[in-house]
Amino acid sequence: MDRRSAMKQLAILTGGAVLMPACDFGQESVLQAYQNLRISTSQKELLTQVIATVFPGNVLKSGPDLQLQDFVLVMCNDCLDTGQQEAFVSGLQQWESFSKSQFGKKFSQMNPTEAEACLRSTLALDGESEEQKTATAFIRTVKRFALQGYLNSEYFMTEIKPYELVPARFYGSKKIENA
Repeated sequence: MDRRSAMKQLAILTGGAVLMPACDFGQESVLQAYQNLRISTSQKELLTQVIATVFPGNVLKSGPDLQLQDFVLVMCNDCLDTGQQEAFVSGLQQWESFSKSQFGKKFSQMNPTEAEACLRSTLALDGESEEQKTATAFIRTVKRFALQGYLNSEYFMTEIKPYELVPARFYGSKKIENA
């Protein structure tokens, strides 16, 4: 065997052995951008479905088109305290089972009208049980941050309600009336 090819194969084998512990095939990967929340990709997809129900995009752009799920996760990661972050994550984790127990279907399997009815009735709950309180707090947090992200998005500020700097316009052709 040639010494160069042996060294090359040894380098490839060593690189593979070094990278092997980083390859975790058993668990779902956690998104690193949201280090305080520990959100997985499937949970982010579920959050995207919830936001698509809140902002469906029938007339205006939809929530996922504006990437509001990322805005909600960044706001929850950076602006909420630890207890609120834990409540948000537990609400996100329990949302599928909550919707199945309360409405007979998982949220990801609902059509848009059923999903909208699910969100409306969840927001109307008084929260007698701990599961209802967690789900209501989760939906209220998502709704609050998604609305904030939508109203502050470039799309809304340029196309829907154009932003004008202060003092904006001057309308100088007004008549002054004597009092």
